[in-house]
This record gives sequence, C-alpha cells and structure tokens, in this order.
Amino acid sequence: MSGSGAADLSSVRSAITSIVQHSEPGTIIVMKSTVPPGTGAALESRYLSGAAHRIEYVSNPEFLREGQALEDFFRPDRIVLGGTTDRAVDLVAGLYDPLLERCSEEGLTCPVVRTDVASAETIKYASNAFLSTKISFINEIANVCDCVGADIDDVAQGMGLDARIGRHFLRAGVGYGGSCFPKDTRALDFISTLNGYQFDLLRAVIDVNNRQRLLPVMYLLRRLPDVAQKKVAVLGLAFKPNTDDVRESPALDILPLLAEEGFEIDVYDPLAADVRLAAARRVPTVWDALSGASAALLLTEWQEFVDLDWHRAASLMVEPRLLFDGRNAVDRNVVSQAGLTYAAIGRPGDHRAPRD
Repeated sequence: MSGSGAADLSSVRSAITSIVQHSEPGTIIVMKSTVPPGTGAALESRYLSGAAHRIEYVSNPEFLREGQALEDFFRPDRIVLGGTTDRAVDLVAGLYDPLLERCSEEGLTCPVVRTDVASAETIKYASNAFLSTKISFINEIANVCDCVGADIDDVAQGMGLDARIGRHFLRAGVGYGGSCFPKDTRALDFISTLNGYQFDLLRAVIDVNNRQRLLPVMYLLRRLPDVAQKKVAVLGLAFKPNTDDVRESPALDILPLLAEEGFEIDVYDPLAADVRLAAARRVPTVWDALSGASAALLLTEWQEFVDLDWHRAASLMVEPRLLFDGRNAVDRNVVSQAGLTYAAIGRPGDHRAPRD
C-alpha cells in the first residue's frame, strides 16, 4: 500500500500478465485476493481484452480470519461470486459443491451470492469497513463511558442482545490492526476520493482507531510522573491472539511513543514474529517482563494473560503496580484483589483492593 492509501496491485498485475501469456482457450481467472472495486474491470480492459483467446474473470473474495482460517473455509458464512457471464460463475460455483454438501450434512446453510465483478469486490471491502466501523464505534462509546461513569461491558452486552446489532466486534480496546482492516479501510477511502466521493464516516473510523493507541500512553503519563518509576511491561505484540502477525499491530505504534517519553520497556509475546523494536527489549517470559515494572500494558488478549497468576505478577512488580488492560480482557476484580491498580477503556475508574 502506498502512503496515499492506494492498494499495491503490482503482484496482481504480474500474475495476470503471466496467465495471459500461458493461458489456453476456456481459461477462467478466479480472483481471491482483496482488490479495490473496479480492479476487475481495469484488468479486463488492460490485459484480458487483448488476449489471443477469450479469458473470463470471476471475483471470488475470501473471508478467512487469521487463526481461524480452516474453520472459516469449511464452514463459511457465504460464498461470493462475481462474473461477467453465467457460464464462468457456474463453473466456479461448481468447485464449491463438495463444501456445500458437507455444510448441509452438518445442518449449516451457506448462501452463494451471485453478482457482477464490481459488486463482489465491493462486498469484501464493505464487510471489512463495516467491522472496522463497529470496532471504532464501540471504542467511542467506551470513551463516553469513561466520561459519564458507565461500564462498557454492560453497555456492549445490552447492545449486542439486539439482533439488529449483534454481539460480535463490540469489545472496546486500543483498536484494530492486522493485514486487512487498516489496509482495506484506507484503500476504500482512497478509491472513494479518487472517484470524487468523500467517505467521511470511514475517515472518522480510521481517525478513531489511530487515536485509541494514545490512551495507554496518556494513562501512564498521568500515573507515572516520576522518571524513577518508568519501567513498563508490554504484554503482547501480535495484533490479535493465536497468530504471530504483527502487521499494523497497535503495540508497534505504542512502543515508540513510550520510548519517546523515556520509559524503560520490556516486551513479551508468546508467538509474535521477530521484529525490530525501538528502544524496547524483548524478553523470554511474561515474568521477565513484569519483574521490576511499575506498570504493565496488556495489548494482546492472549489466553496466557487472561489466566495469569496476578498475585505472582504483583509480587514481581514495584509500586504503584498498574495494569492498563488495553483489550478489556481480564477480570478486574481478580487483578485488583491481587494488589494491582486496574484500568481499562470504558470500565469505571481505577480499581484497587488493599494488599495483605
């Protein structure tokens, strides 16, 4: 992706060029990659229309989540197929017959959405943009909760029980990351602007997500004004649990901000890919990170952190023993009873129980 937000389609164009050169009559190109709306039409005009024989094109976007790709593949919510001819769409749809039969045997339904190429491309972008919007919206509501003393957990539960809203993607935190949501929201904003439309709502979603990353830093600056208390444990580098992916991870934005403010930083993640960290040290265990730390930032909701022995954590940390739960993932009562001061996003106030 370029700095402007435009999607990098160089690999796609290279692959299409190679296919055109080596294709045979009857070839159908099935585009699984997430490409901006209008890409199929542009590829058709630039590459396929001049081929020696007819090459058909079908957009078949994937909807696989990192860490759950097999589950999503074998039990999809829907299959989207966009093409210029019924023949091409029918042939590609036939590839899914065994999968649909398996879903039927398990009592699952999997609609097949047949449409044109541009609509299929837009379905993928609109889906990711909407989920990103849902995350930024609940983060905004969590910030309102902090202002008025409401509890975002209760608010999200009450919202999620409405069938029109649903409970998924309503957990407040430091924002979304990964290889899809940040890239796709920026690309959709870019393609909208390129076509003369100002997608103000989507820009607000992006702005909110960027701002959420400042919250843990702001909290530490308020609570740790003494330079001597500035060792911080950062728990989590991956953008989500059960993956080693650090692309667009909130942690990678937060770490340089902490370093710039003079914090000494130890970082622990059980799986995240090796990445160069600015002014931070990666340590082999969570206990190494917590040892001697005045505060901890939980930035990835690994089960290891959710189930952590917080009494042991408190024994290793030093005053004032702060935990900023950037994913609203742990039991605040358990943490406070262990002797730590607990803070999160949209959960009222700091919580701390007296230490024995």
